[in-house]
Amino acid sequence: MQKILVIGATGQIGSELVPRLREIYGNENVIAVGHKTTPPSHLLTGPFLFADATNKQALNDIIQEHQIDVIYHLAALLSATGEKNPDLAWQVNLNGLKTVLDCAVENKVKQVFWPSSIAVFGPETPSVNTPNETIMRPKTMYGLTKVAGELLCEYYHQTHNLDVRSIRYPGIISHQTMPGGGTTDWAVAIFYDAIKNGCYTSFVSSDTVLPMMYMPDCLKATINLMQADASQLKHRCYNLAAMSFSPAELATEIKKHIPAFECDCLPDSRQIIANTWPKSIDDSAARSEWGWQPDYNISKMTIDMLEQIRAKLLITTTNE
Repeated sequence: MQKILVIGATGQIGSELVPRLREIYGNENVIAVGHKTTPPSHLLTGPFLFADATNKQALNDIIQEHQIDVIYHLAALLSATGEKNPDLAWQVNLNGLKTVLDCAVENKVKQVFWPSSIAVFGPETPSVNTPNETIMRPKTMYGLTKVAGELLCEYYHQTHNLDVRSIRYPGIISHQTMPGGGTTDWAVAIFYDAIKNGCYTSFVSSDTVLPMMYMPDCLKATINLMQADASQLKHRCYNLAAMSFSPAELATEIKKHIPAFECDCLPDSRQIIANTWPKSIDDSAARSEWGWQPDYNISKMTIDMLEQIRAKLLITTTNE
């Protein structure tokens, strides 16, 4: 059985990926690593350790002690947060990645997963059906670190034969974790405000269309890519798509279930970032090479998000 290390386990994706991996590989075989943040109780069903992703010695010790075969390196500062602290974004996102890749090579780790993002694209990129291979000139520090990270992963694959696999995630929507400083956070916050307040003010304009994905599809794609036969893969990094919509379109969908819901928009600095990102993604490489197929569209996602958040808020209120 594989021994798996998940770095950044308390983040949006990590906090849901760890339990899913433990279902597949067993609780004791998935070691979760977080930095400072107290872990939620559901991450304590197996080993949980504290470590800084840029601390090579600490990571080496963990990899050696637990005989790690596979690393999922998810620790990162997201787009909006990265613009507020670009030096820290560089340190965490790029230096952290290099530290992990070096540890993987030195300890003969078999596989590494590292998430890229649609933030690698910029205003010069074709915005509709953005190809897997295209111009990438991002205008944010986050996007810059992701482009450099993709190249770094390719370099380690070529020079060290390290099996690094990556996905360019669109905006990820989840009911389990709150927004964490990303430009697509509005697509999560809108559901909470719709239920609690009956209204929401978006920080991007009503007609800003961006690629999105529901968390169950995100987890499915990540695991499927890592389980794919290496002989079928022609790329190191894959575009990934599920749906694209604007705040106005999502508000219309929510109104089908909460008729009195109102959504207005007051764009802030995150609008500038959103304007540089694609409207839709061509993920034909992922579909043809490892069989990617999303399960959720905007309607199915909205129904589940509203149901899950209502249940979550009811439990919170009851406990209080």
